[in-house]
Amino acid sequence: YVSAEAKPPKLDKMGGSSFASKTAKVKAEVRQIAEELLQIYAQREAQDGHAHPDGGEPYRELEATFPFEETPDQEEAIAAVQRDLGRDQPMDRLICGDVGFGKTEVALRAAFRVAIGGKQVAVLAPTTVLVQQHFHTFRERCEPFGLKVGVLNRFTDVKHRNEAVAGAKSGALDIVVGTHRLLSSDVRFRDLGLVVIDEEQRFGVAQKERFKKLKTEVDVLTMSATPIPRTLHMSLLGIREISLVMTPPGDRLAVRTFVTRPSDQVLRDGITKELARGGQIFYVVPRILGIEEHATRLRKLVPEARIKVAHGQMPGDMLEKTMVALVDHEMDVLISTTIIESGLDIPRANTMFVAEADHFGLGQLYQLRGRIGRSRHRAFCYLMVDSLEKLQPDARRRLEALARYSELGSGFAVASHDLEIRGAGDLLGARQSGQIQAVGFEAYSRILGEAVAELRGQPILRESDPELAFDVPAYLPDVYVEDTGARLDLYRRLSVANDRDTVAAIMDEVRDRFGEPPDEARCLEHVMAAKTYGRRLHAQALELRGERFSVRLGPDTKLDPVWAAKLGASTKGRIKLTGTDRISVRIDAGGDENRLRRCVEALAELAASLPPRYLRCAGGSA
Repeated sequence: YVSAEAKPPKLDKMGGSSFASKTAKVKAEVRQIAEELLQIYAQREAQDGHAHPDGGEPYRELEATFPFEETPDQEEAIAAVQRDLGRDQPMDRLICGDVGFGKTEVALRAAFRVAIGGKQVAVLAPTTVLVQQHFHTFRERCEPFGLKVGVLNRFTDVKHRNEAVAGAKSGALDIVVGTHRLLSSDVRFRDLGLVVIDEEQRFGVAQKERFKKLKTEVDVLTMSATPIPRTLHMSLLGIREISLVMTPPGDRLAVRTFVTRPSDQVLRDGITKELARGGQIFYVVPRILGIEEHATRLRKLVPEARIKVAHGQMPGDMLEKTMVALVDHEMDVLISTTIIESGLDIPRANTMFVAEADHFGLGQLYQLRGRIGRSRHRAFCYLMVDSLEKLQPDARRRLEALARYSELGSGFAVASHDLEIRGAGDLLGARQSGQIQAVGFEAYSRILGEAVAELRGQPILRESDPELAFDVPAYLPDVYVEDTGARLDLYRRLSVANDRDTVAAIMDEVRDRFGEPPDEARCLEHVMAAKTYGRRLHAQALELRGERFSVRLGPDTKLDPVWAAKLGASTKGRIKLTGTDRISVRIDAGGDENRLRRCVEALAELAASLPPRYLRCAGGSA
């Protein structure tokens, strides 16, 4: 369990009652959340929706105008949304993934299909800046096909605002992009078919209540840039449709990261190089106090640069105008606090300076760095500290880790823990962030999954980890993964992996970060893959001794003797039932890795050949 805060989590006393009472409180809260989600789900399933026509030739032409190659995750998300739109029940799907990974394209294709089929689309975003971005994108892609796109926000003058409201009501506008102004009582749509909500968690309580009502009436597609962990995704299967867009575009380059002193030369060189290629620069400071001094220094160093300042204490209108100027490339350098929009996509911004970088948490730095490097250009991030020698050991480790793990998809696990907890809180409501902190993320996901199963009248199958006894050295050697924190994190992720593919993906990342693994690490991959099958089979223990591999099942598991006899015959006695609770497998002699590989293959064979009706558990079927 890793705390979302920079400090270690506070531990409860062994033998005390505090953790039990925390868990009981979390269970009660979680049940309430699950009931609410299931109620919305039931209302949606009972409601008659509208099956939208497939869009025909115009839709295929729109697909062809996408200037990039779709990532595998993007293709899956697009296919899922298109399936939802073809059903006659209201859609409620969440598209989750980082900025620049292609969520907007998923939403745009959905909006196009609905609009070309004769229904209207409302696209909601929490800030004027995001509204402007979406408006430009939707208009550029959809208007060549005869669709009319309007915009409604605080920057829209009275004349255009009235035109947008009238266009929505008459049906003259096919797609209207706006802030929560679109939810006002004076805005009426002639025939609304789809609502797209960007960053739903950033809207207010009143707007969220309106969204809940909408979800039982029309198709709703929500987008979030905060990562939602896959374990939570699994807990919500069947009550909230979620598509994860986690694959970065193929042409994306890793951000080069440097830890440096804030010298005039570093600043001047970094800014002038970025200006020379027509780019923009972020300069991030930890506090508002002294922000103007940073601006004065940069204006003296690079007088030709257009420099503006942004922070949370500026009047709302002025802040929004500054951010819109950034989007429209009316400035070169933005000096700001950490308010850089989490959903903002500025492909031209490819250089970032972080002043007093040791004052930021690892998760903060990781998310800040994610604002740059969103185009085909190489991006540069300068983490500036006054003195490397005087840094606290923890701060030094944070900065060194960020500089070391700059590859894309390096599974930057330590930094992503707090983002995942925040993502879970965003999806389930702010109060849940505290509940997740109370018991840890893994336990919270399990409690939620059990609450959902109980409310749906399904048996609760509590998975237990099998005991592993293999006569093979299987571990990550210190000389291979030197950093203790990184090594422990990899062990944790491997131990909680749900399936063989997840184990393989983690080991691919290990190869990418640390090079070709030694024998012990390769053996560990097979042992962890075996463990995932052991869980599925509800095994108590997996044991390998020489040429004999055995699977000991739990006391509640009763194997059908007919099935066991058939399996023994089909494998010519290689796999057979010995006693009532033990399956024995003969493994051919060979090297350690080969023996382990055959164990995994035997477990896969067992899992595939064991129909649920043959595996009887006390208290319910598997």
